[in-house]
Amino acid sequence: MAFIEWSDDLSVKNLTIDSEHKKLVETTNKLHAAMREGKGSAVLGNILNELITYTKTHFKNEENIMRKHNYAHLETHIAEHNSFVKEVETFYEKYKSGSVAVTISLISFLKDWLVKHIQGSDKKFGLSISK
Repeated sequence: MAFIEWSDDLSVKNLTIDSEHKKLVETTNKLHAAMREGKGSAVLGNILNELITYTKTHFKNEENIMRKHNYAHLETHIAEHNSFVKEVETFYEKYKSGSVAVTISLISFLKDWLVKHIQGSDKKFGLSISK
């Protein structure tokens, strides 16, 4: 069983955004699986770097879709995205300096932020364009 199970609860009813969210879920699940196998430290740097790179791409795509639809809460949404990237970059810098390892708090942060953001902010946007 995956750490985060994709379900309709995570769908924002936009194929592009859902596809990109699935990739983020898959990446988080990959880190969790490595942790369970005792290999989390070996993959942490690569996965954090992947998350930073991919989330920037995904967030840019999502924000462009929001701009196209004149989404009223775009600036708030951008701030949420920036906060997440900054947090993951901080984890990555700590990893590179040797002061952070794979921990429950890291994987919990990734899961909690991703699920709450998708089910909250992203769903609000998805509902606003599906009307």
